[in-house]
Amino acid sequence: MSRARKRFGQHWLRSESVLAQIIAAAELQASDRVLEIGPGRGALTRPLLASGAEVVAVELDRDLCPRLRQQFRGERFQLIEGDILRLDLTPLGCNKVVANIPYNITGPLLGHLLGSIAQPRRPPFERLILLVQKEIGDRLMAAPGSKAYGALSVRVQFLATCEKVCAVPPRAFQPPPKVESAVIRLWPRAVLPRVRSPQWLEILLKQGFATRRKMLANALQSLVPPQQVRQALLQLGRDANSRAEALSLEDWLALSEVLQRQQERPAS
Repeated sequence: MSRARKRFGQHWLRSESVLAQIIAAAELQASDRVLEIGPGRGALTRPLLASGAEVVAVELDRDLCPRLRQQFRGERFQLIEGDILRLDLTPLGCNKVVANIPYNITGPLLGHLLGSIAQPRRPPFERLILLVQKEIGDRLMAAPGSKAYGALSVRVQFLATCEKVCAVPPRAFQPPPKVESAVIRLWPRAVLPRVRSPQWLEILLKQGFATRRKMLANALQSLVPPQQVRQALLQLGRDANSRAEALSLEDWLALSEVLQRQQERPAS
């Protein structure tokens, strides 16, 4: 039996209860073509296939691949050996993603699956059911003003709606990780919030959250004069001394619009 490898961030999910909740959250049908990332020993692959859906699994650990091919031979199962982050997902034709993802690549993987504000994935997946580190799940669903709220929160909330399916304790895995986990469900938006320049919004978010303790007027001063930022915040009904984490997604969209108009205004 294959041992979990630290360098691949492997922790085998063994809780039947959590597996059942993942499958229920995916609402699978026979017409679905599901992308599974890191199938490992196949604990999640089995109920995915049992639902009647077709499964395309991507596994980086080559030592696990022969067993997976043998285990699911003759079923609606395709195995791709390789790095998910280097794989062009569009030709696979999957409409849903269901995965216990390696925690060490969560950030890049979310970008790969959802795209970015400037370059959202098109067409989007119908839904993503992901088992992630609890801290990441908290950040994705965080509200303005909370400790977990940051640039990642705003970016993902621009691209998708997110909800928590269930908490997952360390004992649900073998070997147990040192952190709490959670299953989350993401619905990528078919219609994205309107913004004049997605690239400009991304730049503002990166700069605004780079120094969380600074007021936005100071954090953005390399892009926009501080007084213009204060005026824009007041125009939007916000405190002129607001910090990045005080602004909701809607506030960031509006701030981006106002600041861009200011930049485009001809000098008097």
